[in-house]
Amino acid sequence: MLPDWGYGRIYTVVVVNCTFPTNPNADNRGGKLFIQAYYSTASRRYERFVALEEVPGSYDESRFRPPFPYEYLYCGSSLYGNLSAARMREWLAYHAHFFGPKSHFVLHDAGGVSTEVRAVLDPWIRAGRVTVQDIRAQAEYDGYYYNQFLVVNDCLHRYRHAANWTFFFDVDEYIYLPDGRTLQEVLGQLEPYTQFTIEQNPMSSKLCVEDPTMEYSRKWGFEKLVFRNSITRVRRDRKYAIRARNAYSTGVHMSQNVIGRTTHKTESLILYYHYHNSINVMGEPCREFVPRPNNGSKVMFEGIPYVYDDNMERVAGEIKRFEEETLGTVRT
Repeated sequence: MLPDWGYGRIYTVVVVNCTFPTNPNADNRGGKLFIQAYYSTASRRYERFVALEEVPGSYDESRFRPPFPYEYLYCGSSLYGNLSAARMREWLAYHAHFFGPKSHFVLHDAGGVSTEVRAVLDPWIRAGRVTVQDIRAQAEYDGYYYNQFLVVNDCLHRYRHAANWTFFFDVDEYIYLPDGRTLQEVLGQLEPYTQFTIEQNPMSSKLCVEDPTMEYSRKWGFEKLVFRNSITRVRRDRKYAIRARNAYSTGVHMSQNVIGRTTHKTESLILYYHYHNSINVMGEPCREFVPRPNNGSKVMFEGIPYVYDDNMERVAGEIKRFEEETLGTVRT
């Protein structure tokens, strides 16, 4: 399977699925699975390597069926460049609360986990909520977008039987449930599906309400970035969740190789707020200020009509209390 479209880079991703009619390690004596990769369909020359090794006694069939260790797993794309430790802190606290205690986050360090970001992640790592994979060596291989397709497929297969649902989205995106729904209620309605995609609410990453009484530095990013792009009927990228055990490979915005049905009609159930590139702003995210609009009126900024949307602002207090109760006092 070719989940990566290449985009003209030197390296691309191939997912090889090996399915056996019977369990090749039924006696639990262990063994090795070898892959022979030929240079072409006509070539007799190949590379041979070990794809999987099971030591004697290591096979446990119960790992491959429910109950799984987690309800929800997050597979993150490559973290690269200069990342704001403050925004990373806010994103992780929000989603640790959103997904609940039976969730786990897998992050991939492609050079973006600085000392400051690591200090944010360490308390969650110690709490057993986060795993950080060191993929900085990916820079040696010219794959699209820091080998993003390779990373998400590695995460899919490494944690394929770790959770009921696996979510794929970025660290400048926040999953949100409208109308006071719970995640359990939403996923109950999506039970018949293997995969669902999630619609985007695009937010301004620099526009804030002008308020002389507000201490902007004390507000979290998603608490003060409250202007949503109101242009409709345009195609925007979606993110998704999947039952990983029913997927053979995956992509950035959805999987095209699944067993079961996919639905895109989820906008009344689940959304995500996208603060594009806010994760790369090292200082104060509020860089432009406008009066709070009245009666649903729109604000024109950089040629785009924005509406005031305080859904995320209204949950900030609860997230801050959760973080303090879980980790104690945190400074960034």
